[in-house]
Amino acid sequence: MTGGPSDGTVGKALAVLDQIAAFDRPVRFSELLETSPFPKATLFRFVQTLTNQGMLAYDPDRQTYAPGVRLVRLAHSAWQTSSLAPIARPHLDALSQQVRETVHLAQLDNAQVLYVDKRNAEQPIQMYSQAGKVGPAYCTGVGKVMLAFLDEATLAPILAQQSFHRFTPATLTSPAALRAELADIRRTGYGFDREEHEPGIICVAMPILTAQGRMIGALSVTSATSLTALEKLVPKLTETTRNIAADAQNWRFPDHSTAQSTGV
Repeated sequence: MTGGPSDGTVGKALAVLDQIAAFDRPVRFSELLETSPFPKATLFRFVQTLTNQGMLAYDPDRQTYAPGVRLVRLAHSAWQTSSLAPIARPHLDALSQQVRETVHLAQLDNAQVLYVDKRNAEQPIQMYSQAGKVGPAYCTGVGKVMLAFLDEATLAPILAQQSFHRFTPATLTSPAALRAELADIRRTGYGFDREEHEPGIICVAMPILTAQGRMIGALSVTSATSLTALEKLVPKLTETTRNIAADAQNWRFPDHSTAQSTGV
């Protein structure tokens, strides 16, 4: 959860929003209080303010809170101006038609992966990732390839925020193990998820880099077949990521490294 003491009132209010969104369902105040770091009176004040501002919606019949419609408007604006999704859409469509597998487009959201777009396989398989969801960076293909192309000053604090929870027997569970794999990814230019987040789910992933080498996102093809089969798709991934980067060249995206260094 974001919103530490140094972030002031706004950061704490955003932390409450994050907490409510993480439930993925309407939630009662008593449930929030069980896991909140704030005293009851403080939490109630934040919840009431967020509700008054339209950031939360309150259901008086069920006595539950959920993300409000104002967030939908803000999210749509962010998707249009700060997300790769509008630019990448035709390229994702083309890649999806060629590979017939699940395609993901992702960006870094602080220390997590934010899935900003997705194309389902011709024969979809059940998996966690959906557009708008966040996931761990250390055990997803898109997460690892994005981490691999960050400078050390940006990478170090992000690694410090990873939980290194073992989701499967294949999950990397230490910074040292992850750093070793990031070095391999920098050498080859692409990486894999070897059932590290979900059993039976594998992918090949590649960063999207500007002409100046700045990482602005990542693309992956996900399947349940074999890593060998997925590796054969690397040339198609290379072409697609380059096309997305070229179209994004004149589009202004948030600079993750600048945000980290300036605290914005």
